[in-house]
Order: sequence, then structure tokens, then C-alpha cells
Amino acid sequence: MSARPLLRISDAANGLLAAAGLIVVAALTAPNFGPGARLALEGVLVGIWGVYALQLTDTLVALRTKDGPAPMSEFTIDLLAVVVPLAGFLLAGPQDQSLYCGIWLLKPLRHSTFFRLLGRVVSRAAPNLVGVTSLFGIVLFGASLIAYLIERDVQPDKFGSIPQAMWWAVVTLSTTGYGDEIPQTLAGRVLAGLVMMSGIGIFALWAGILATGFFEEVRRQDFVRNWQLVAAVPLFQKLGSAAFVEIVRSLRPRVVPAGAVICRKGEVGDQMFFIVEGRVSIATPSPTPVELGPGSFFGEMALISGEPRSATVSAATEVSLLSLYSEDFQMLSSSNPEIAEIIRKTAEARRGQAPKG
Repeated sequence: MSARPLLRISDAANGLLAAAGLIVVAALTAPNFGPGARLALEGVLVGIWGVYALQLTDTLVALRTKDGPAPMSEFTIDLLAVVVPLAGFLLAGPQDQSLYCGIWLLKPLRHSTFFRLLGRVVSRAAPNLVGVTSLFGIVLFGASLIAYLIERDVQPDKFGSIPQAMWWAVVTLSTTGYGDEIPQTLAGRVLAGLVMMSGIGIFALWAGILATGFFEEVRRQDFVRNWQLVAAVPLFQKLGSAAFVEIVRSLRPRVVPAGAVICRKGEVGDQMFFIVEGRVSIATPSPTPVELGPGSFFGEMALISGEPRSATVSAATEVSLLSLYSEDFQMLSSSNPEIAEIIRKTAEARRGQAPKG
């Protein structure tokens, strides 16, 4: 059994500790705190640092013993959270020592799945992103060069060199418009309008590439998860690859907490359900409800007959379901008649027994 409880600090706790530390860092930059208050705030930082030092120790043990999840990214963040503030305490002046605790901004990222997702998206979209970035650089330098030629004699203090003109080009390309550098000539203003429109297009390309990458990555993850869930249902295990892919795309995963009602008697049914994990309870006229477990399905009679739900079904435990809507059921019936026949036979058998959804 693991002897490292601090390694199991939740993401929320890590985030709260980091937020508390950063609030203290910000407060210590205010000049209106007395010596006693500053000492108390610095004590809070020391306490948080101590927790992070223990967490780093646990992470080191995990890396040595392979006891529990401790990937290198976690170790790197834990190490920086301890070493950087310590270096600030030893090397920086009293006024700046607490600022090194700003490295705790990384702590909430310790188990972040979003940034791993972002990394995969950027990696896959890298060629397109590099292409748009190259276009940005070309427009930036070209606009700076032309602005320098047009405005250097009119505003030598602001456009007297290409590097000076680049600041104007960056502000204009991003459509920020600080107003500190404004072309005075007609040609310069026409150039500014063209640069603004180019900037809108370039940033739209960046956003579009990233949005498409996120969509494709999330869809890929959903497909893999659905594949694993569908593969756990015995009814689909003998399907060919093409039919299996079709089923994966048709079924929608859903997790229902224990005690929640999945469908009620008398409702119009537009979907049926396959149980991947957990158990459901079906209310029947008898005192003892009927329970179904993994691999079973229910709610099919409402799709086959079009009648309202014949029973109320609730989650006996937390249950992982796959739902199949009526339109997808019709497509399944035409493309995989053997599965549809099994579902129909089960529905007929249940119709002669106690109602089951």
C-alpha cells in the first residue's frame, strides 16, 4: 500500500494552494502592509512551500519505486515549485523574494488534460500553423518596410527606422490600435487599412486551424472511447469491422448516477439503451424489481412498437450506457438484420413477461 498521501492531493487542492500563494504574492507588493501583516503573509508562503516540498519528495519516491502515477511532467512542475522560490530566497533581495513564488502558476497544470490535448493539436497542425506564421512575418516586414518609406520624412521620431515601424505594424496587424503611432499621409493610411484587413484574415486562419484541430482531436478521442464501450457489449462482438464502425458512430455514451431515473413509464420512447457497466432497476408490478447488468439492453419495445414506455427504469448503481436513437435503430435494422432480429425477439419475449421499458 502506498505511503505517500501528499502525492494524491487533488487537482482542486493544488489549484487552491497555488491560488492562495499567488494572492499572497500579489498582496506583498502592496505598500500599505505593516511588518506584522507582511510576516504573516510570508509565513503562508513558507507553509505552502513546505507542502510542495513534501509533494516533491513523494513524487521522487514514485519515480524510484513506480508506485503510483508520477510522470516526468509532474516531477518537473513539482521540482520548479520548490527550487525556484528557494533560489529566490537565497539570491534575490528582500523585496523580490516572494515574486519567485509566481512559478506556482504551473501547479494547476500538474494533471491538466487540456494542455496535453493542446499539445497534440499544435503538434498535428504544426505545418499549417508554421505556414500562417510565415505569412504573418512576411506581411509584418513588408508593411514595416513600406510604412518606413512612406512616413520616415513626415514622422522621423516614430517611423525613422524599420524596427520602429514594426511596432506600428504589429499593433495594426493585430487590430489593437493603441494610437501612439498613426500614419499621417494618405498613402500611409491606405496601407494601414490593408494591413488591418490582412491581420483579420491571418488571425482568422490561426483560429480556424486550431478550432479544426481541437474538433478533430476531440472527435478522435470520442470515437476511441465509444469503440471501447461498444466492444464491451456482447451483442456487437461478432460484427464485422465495417458494421462495428457504423455502430460506434451511431451509439452515444452516457453515464447515469445511482438512483437517477433513466426513463419513466408512459413517456414517448425515442431511444433504447445498452448497459456497459453497472446495473439498472426496472419497476414491475411484483414487489421485487427486475435488475439488468452489463451486456443487457432495455427500452427497445418503445422503438419497435412506437408505444409509450411500459415501465420506469432507474440506475441501481452508477451505470454507463450506450443509447441508440430511433432513426439510428432503423438504419441498424436495415444494415444489420441479425442484430435487429435479436433485439426484436428479446422484445417479444419481454412482452409476454413483466413490462421492461
